[in-house]
Amino acid sequence: MSLKELIECKHPTAWSEFEKGMIDEVELARIFFKDGRSFDLEGLKNCMRRGYSYIEGVEELLLALKQNNYEIHAFSNYPIWYKMIEEKLQISRYLSWTFCSCIIGKRKPDPDFYLEVLSHLKVDPANCIFIDDRLKNVEAAMELGIVGLHFKNTDLLLQDLSSTGIDISIDEHCQS
Repeated sequence: MSLKELIECKHPTAWSEFEKGMIDEVELARIFFKDGRSFDLEGLKNCMRRGYSYIEGVEELLLALKQNNYEIHAFSNYPIWYKMIEEKLQISRYLSWTFCSCIIGKRKPDPDFYLEVLSHLKVDPANCIFIDDRLKNVEAAMELGIVGLHFKNTDLLLQDLSSTGIDISIDEHCQS
């Protein structure tokens, strides 16, 4: 099935409800398609699990940030399946899964999600850097005064971080 066909056939809110923790995976499987057809939920999970890997240079960057005592939190639109990603990549070695949509009940780019993050961290927006691969999420953060960086690749992110005053060198000894 093409992506276009999938968009036409799927329930319009099932995935976002799943990401926000409003429904569990059993309910997701039940309502995923508008016409009620069944699908291979375990196959989808396995496909997603296989699809996750670190982008080149990101693990080294996370390690360097951690070694320089920067506080890092995941701020993501993930369902409970974020635990599969954690199991595979062990991201919690570098950051906290504090702000997952399935835990908070909100999704980016909802301004309330960003405000909840700021409230929880008790930080001024200007002292927070938000990095995302989706420009609309970065723009939403910036509208609230958060420093927003649009992720394109690790080298450009290093340059963007440097422009904010965070100079991190990724040394060979940091390579995993």
